[in-house]
Amino acid sequence: MNEDKPVDFMARFASSEPFERVFREGMGLVEETADYLDGPGRKDARLLDREGAVAYATESMRLTTRLMQLASWLLLQRAMQAGEITQDDAQAEKRRISLEEVGNVAPLVGSHVIPEGLSLLIARSLRLHERVLTLDRSFASPAKAQAGENPVSQQLDQLAKAFGG
Repeated sequence: MNEDKPVDFMARFASSEPFERVFREGMGLVEETADYLDGPGRKDARLLDREGAVAYATESMRLTTRLMQLASWLLLQRAMQAGEITQDDAQAEKRRISLEEVGNVAPLVGSHVIPEGLSLLIARSLRLHERVLTLDRSFASPAKAQAGENPVSQQLDQLAKAFGG
């Protein structure tokens, strides 16, 4: 084991069973949402008044955008873990993913009448979004440590200098 190289927690997590569960959940939610919007959702949307129809269209667009960003993040982690792309390439691709911008937003006029099926998918996507965002933030911290911003390393360096190490 190389003591100079920090542990890549994201790589370890991406090859774990908990990641596989999140991955399956995310991809399953993408598929389930597509099935709903192409089937029962179309029928449900036709029954809405003008405000409800606008809210439905906007919320379904928000939902699909959120799920595409989440799926991109999950696929990127899997590709990096599988060695299909380098960590540098993954960082470059990650800049294109906007996890922060696809979260919960203010409700729209008419959103109280959107169908329950869409509401449930939105709620599930927001829970998944929060979990992925938490993972992404927690794995961003080790990258900073690799860049030499680790406060523990800085303290150890100062101690070594103080004691002539």
